[in-house]
Amino acid sequence: MMKRIALLFSAGFFLASAPGCGDVGDGHGHNHEHEVFTTVTLTFTPATGDPIVATWKDPENDGSPVIDPINLVNGETYEVAVTFFNELELPVEEVTPEIRDEDDEHQVFFFGTAVSGPSSDAADAPLEQAYDDADDNGFPIGLANTFSAVAVGSGTMTVVLRHMPTVNGETVKTAALADDVKSGGVTALPGATDITVDFDVTVE
Repeated sequence: MMKRIALLFSAGFFLASAPGCGDVGDGHGHNHEHEVFTTVTLTFTPATGDPIVATWKDPENDGSPVIDPINLVNGETYEVAVTFFNELELPVEEVTPEIRDEDDEHQVFFFGTAVSGPSSDAADAPLEQAYDDADDNGFPIGLANTFSAVAVGSGTMTVVLRHMPTVNGETVKTAALADDVKSGGVTALPGATDITVDFDVTVE
């Protein structure tokens, strides 16, 4: 009988200790307040021609992602959609609609040696990024963007989805967040990072 009680206690302790779906991310990505992120897709659509799709994918959520390179054409302008998925669910769940529903608490940031824009002033970057969407307060979201290939070159682009829940009922997302990243990095932001991914970019 004592052995059975001990086993039940151990099982109950494990369940109580396991992280719940209400947990916010640990700063490295993957865990959202409501979801798990395993896949990030960037779709570059030029004025003419076929879209270019680049995906960062870690379907097992084990820290071993497969990452597509981003290869673009100098002088071209691309409309870029960013989408997020949880491939641990069957069927695969797209998390982007939830982010859009909570757009006053989310923003995607782009920075690194390959990109200049609101969050990055990298010298000689081959790409320039601009936001094409906004929440009800007029602040950028980053699910829709314009990327202009302005020079031949290569580098790394980091994509960060930041979750910034209200504090005491007050919105903490502001118009200045991209400037805050440019001057102080992601740690200068309120909230927690849902996911951070890196892409290798080449413009020819």
